[in-house]
Amino acid sequence: LPNFGDEKGVADTVKLSGLDVPILVQAYPDDLDQFSVERRRDAFCGKVSVCNNLRQYGYAFTLTDLHTVHPRTPEFRQDLEKFLGVCRIVNGLSTARLGAIGARPGAFNTVRYSEKLLQAYGMSVQTLDLSEVLGWVQRLPEEDGRVEKKLADIKAYADYGSVPPPSLVKMARLGVVIEDWMDKNDLVATAIQCWTSLQRNFGVNVCTLMSIMSERLMPSACEVDITGVVSMYALQLASNSPSALVDWNNNYGSDPNKCVLFHCGNWAKAFIPDAAIKTAPILGTTLGEENTYGAMAGRTPAGPVTFGRVSTDDAQGLIRTY
Repeated sequence: LPNFGDEKGVADTVKLSGLDVPILVQAYPDDLDQFSVERRRDAFCGKVSVCNNLRQYGYAFTLTDLHTVHPRTPEFRQDLEKFLGVCRIVNGLSTARLGAIGARPGAFNTVRYSEKLLQAYGMSVQTLDLSEVLGWVQRLPEEDGRVEKKLADIKAYADYGSVPPPSLVKMARLGVVIEDWMDKNDLVATAIQCWTSLQRNFGVNVCTLMSIMSERLMPSACEVDITGVVSMYALQLASNSPSALVDWNNNYGSDPNKCVLFHCGNWAKAFIPDAAIKTAPILGTTLGEENTYGAMAGRTPAGPVTFGRVSTDDAQGLIRTY
């Protein structure tokens, strides 16, 4: 808004355009040296009125950090970069095709979700039984060129010195099958049944493969947490960088403003620069540690963090976020 504007005209223009796109509302600041009746803008007030009208018409909109801001300032550039992230999220989620491999853990109701609610907002879920994956893997020979290439990718990705060669080959075969299925179904993200069937029936963890995919901006969540991977995908689109699914796992002594973030090994390498492929000791206590090679181990350096979460509220028919 360069001045007070026409609040109804703005809302009607958006309506009549038929566009269903993100909206950024910007208002020019007044200059106290040009505050005469002829020169003052009144955009400060006009923005309030325009936003009120957009709300009445049912349109969502984004605000600048400052109520009035000149387009040539660094502050507005930051606003614009943030808004571009909003646009990427809207465009990405409205057509996202997500892959769900296997079944969720029976005891984890927290990862339940409404596929129908996601579909109502444009997100579709392609499912795949884990037995299909294991069958395809068993029929894929080690000598296949794709397996050799994936094995080289894994070795180039992180320190693998403690992993037995047969386990590395298993991981490579599994990686070829998962990524081939993703390509054939045009999927942008996956949520995988990462325990305990893979360890019992195939003898490796899938975490390293999930880490590689997330690092390459194909986010992958554990425990078939579809709304978790929707959260990852949204954060990735906002930042143009990898995201991670984490457990807010432990209190940090007596400090109420800190906690311990933890997960069992699938974070992208961007979060763990000292990453090494190891076993998963917690799963190993019951499944045999020799069956859990493939977990990523490392520590995340201190730094700023942005967190978010998407969930579906079936009773209210809503998708909720924070």
